[in-house]
Amino acid sequence: MLTLAALVDDPALELRVVVPGRDGALTGQVLWVHNTELPDPGPYVREHEVVLTNGLWLDRVAPADFVARVAGAGAAGIIFGLRVEQRDTPPQLAEACREAGLPLLEISVAVPFTAVTRAAAAIQAADRQNALMSMVRRGDELTSALSRGAGAAGVLAILRREHELPLAVVDRMGRELASAGAELDAGQARAAAEALAGHPPPLEADLGAGTRAALFPVGAIGDADAALLCLRPVADLTREERDALEQTARYLSLEVARHQAVQAIEMRFAVELLDMVLSGAQRAAEVPGRLRAFGVDPDGPLSVIALAFAGDDAATRAGMAEAVTDFLLADGLPAVVAAGSQDVVAVLPFRSGRQSPAAFAPRLAAAVSHRLAGGRVVVGLADPVPGAAELRVPLSRSREACRVLRGRRGGPVAASFAELGSYRLLLESHDEQWRHTFADALLGPLREHDRVRDGDLETTLRAFLDHDGQWAATAAALYVHVNTLRNRLAKVTELTGRDVGRTADRVDLFLALEAAQSG
Repeated sequence: MLTLAALVDDPALELRVVVPGRDGALTGQVLWVHNTELPDPGPYVREHEVVLTNGLWLDRVAPADFVARVAGAGAAGIIFGLRVEQRDTPPQLAEACREAGLPLLEISVAVPFTAVTRAAAAIQAADRQNALMSMVRRGDELTSALSRGAGAAGVLAILRREHELPLAVVDRMGRELASAGAELDAGQARAAAEALAGHPPPLEADLGAGTRAALFPVGAIGDADAALLCLRPVADLTREERDALEQTARYLSLEVARHQAVQAIEMRFAVELLDMVLSGAQRAAEVPGRLRAFGVDPDGPLSVIALAFAGDDAATRAGMAEAVTDFLLADGLPAVVAAGSQDVVAVLPFRSGRQSPAAFAPRLAAAVSHRLAGGRVVVGLADPVPGAAELRVPLSRSREACRVLRGRRGGPVAASFAELGSYRLLLESHDEQWRHTFADALLGPLREHDRVRDGDLETTLRAFLDHDGQWAATAAALYVHVNTLRNRLAKVTELTGRDVGRTADRVDLFLALEAAQSG
């Protein structure tokens, strides 16, 4: 690096330090050397440049004024060239530099300023060559690490060998993919992901608790897929450190792309497994092999769980399947995790005690909610089965239990199908086609009436049953008069042949509505 100290160390320049400046002034980076005899060189001197001068301005401006203008421009120092006519550095110039904290060097009469310029150019050329060689060597090491499967952690290890920086890689979902010399909590990882979502992402992110991090986007063309974080402000990084971080981020793009491709393949295989299970005997022979590919023993007892966000918002969110997978792996449970629009399903070995689904379901729901920035997560459970051949029933029952829990405003976050009511067992005992036919037979006339007349008969019927047949409460929930409610339910009776005032008819209508939802 070009510094005043590096120039002083060159004996050919015959430089002598007259005023060393303040602490570390001689070792600070110098951008270039600027030769001038102007009495006010301030407008032409760049920050961190060194002023070379023979003092031809001494008869036009006081040394203190000259120094003030040089220091005001942010110069790194002054080199005063001695002449035959000026064999000594003026004491007033030395005193002004001392008061300004500006380094002052003198160069002998025998050495021209061009020698200083050539020496500075040689130092900078060597720096550029060393930086280029470092980049090439680092690139070779990064390529080798990626080719042998070292992953993001291996990439960070290479960077850490050169620069002792606190590093982490966080993807756009707030997942920490790797770290070296840094520890991020979940909140900091989310803050990094939020910063990454900016267009363009900021150069620096506030991670909270007084921590600021330089952010280097990782990804191909378009939106960044992840970020390389250095837990230091950008201003505290040297040019060499920033160059190394930028190069490493480009190589991490390859690793993140590979990681995403693997995840996409695994997710597709997981979704295909659910299709195989639901296909019954047609594809039953393929299920064991697919389970083994995910590390799940198809011949041992198996469980199925289904998760979703409760309420009227989207049932699933991006990154939900990964959050479930990470939780189960942290608990030592291999699993096949598949994401859909209505739920996330996991097939896993059944274990008793703390690792049973009923035991860890509340913790899992809380972990997923926390990971994805809040919201109530519910978990549908089903009884375990002895092997892969019997997965179809627990798969459908866990998903049905999840669907019911999602529609409830409160209650437990996890429940099994058997805990939700005997009518569900009744509906589940029939196939989907039967449930569809049964629901259409009763609800078809209502739906046709609603379609033609833009009515609300089906909505009104559901609200009446949800409020346990209470007229006032139902009317209030629908924002209608009780007489309007009576007229609508009279029309329901007319179209379906079922009287909502009779228990047996209410049961038929209730089952039809539930069958329509489960089908």
